[in-house]
Amino acid sequence: MENIDEVSAVPRELEEALKNNSLTTAAGKIQDYLKEINNVELNIAVTGESGSGKSTFVNAFRGMKNNEEGAALTGVVETTMEAKAYPHPKYPHLKVWDLPGIGTANFKPEEYLQKVEFDRFDFFIIVSSERFRANDITLAKEIQKMKKKFYFVRSKIDNDMRAEGRKEKFDQDKTLETIRQYCIKGLEDQGLGSPKVFLISSFDLGHYDFNDFEETIEKELPDHKRHVLLLSIPNITLKINQRKKEAFKANIWRLAFVSGVVAAIPIPGLSFAVDVSILVIEIKKYYNAFGLDDKSLQSLANRMNVPVEELKAVLKSPLNKEINKDVVVKLLQSAVLAGVTVVEYLFSNIPIVGSLAAAGISFGTTEYMLRKCLNELADDAHNVLMKALVNE
Repeated sequence: MENIDEVSAVPRELEEALKNNSLTTAAGKIQDYLKEINNVELNIAVTGESGSGKSTFVNAFRGMKNNEEGAALTGVVETTMEAKAYPHPKYPHLKVWDLPGIGTANFKPEEYLQKVEFDRFDFFIIVSSERFRANDITLAKEIQKMKKKFYFVRSKIDNDMRAEGRKEKFDQDKTLETIRQYCIKGLEDQGLGSPKVFLISSFDLGHYDFNDFEETIEKELPDHKRHVLLLSIPNITLKINQRKKEAFKANIWRLAFVSGVVAAIPIPGLSFAVDVSILVIEIKKYYNAFGLDDKSLQSLANRMNVPVEELKAVLKSPLNKEINKDVVVKLLQSAVLAGVTVVEYLFSNIPIVGSLAAAGISFGTTEYMLRKCLNELADDAHNVLMKALVNE
């Protein structure tokens, strides 16, 4: 199979396989693609000077609080003595690495990248709670030489807003722009041309520049790694919610095609079993990515200071109660689809013409079910966010 970076190659391969009347070849290529994209690793390095808030940022990026089990250690002094990977709790293929502070006794800037094994990281996030300093600049220039991406994050913006908010005639937008330009000028003065600085509060990711920050990284990653990043980002804004929905929607035709090819094989029960498996696995992905599990809802409720019961009250989809084989079987056997399933089985036993008809029916059924479930869960996530924002 060609490199997975060439996502556009998948439809082309499918077209070629269909021209050669090879449905199984096309399905095999799609299965390989889906398997690879689900196993892609993304390694993100978070670094900065000690006390910059990088460990708290590592936790927030993974949708975790500082006191949770598995969270990166935080403190007022440097707590990170060596590079340590923190897997995402739902997507273990995404690892956020908490790196030692730049310029500490054991990690001088000139040898920093070698000691932390630079090559294993996909990109770097350089965090500072004030102006970016000489060590930050030195590191950025070294990363630039090695042709990897880096992003500047000005952390603890919530602290600045609280302090400035006590002053008369406080204007949040002007204050934020003043901080941003102050950081940018400092970087430009040190020889970094046209830097972009993202203002972020790790305790309030939904505000300030986090959405812009995530979208910028997403656009600059290869397609397969972009998918991993998007699904793992906490579902904290309406824009992120919509982008997740679009990402899942793009894979529906691939899953439905695999279902259709299996239906063309005249083995009783095989198509139904495969359809159930596809649906259970994919719907669980929707559920987790949209943050509809109890833990994610409680985290959102705590962050927005709203009772979790109020968030759960806006959930409408029956899929929010439980997602398992029995639930999906009931959906497939619903009044609307029961007749289709029977027709599919009958067609699958008619040579050639029947198999193609069964494939078409199975494709349509799986596509319909995935689209319906995706819309329901995305709508629920949207309603949860709206409820949280209204109560903010």
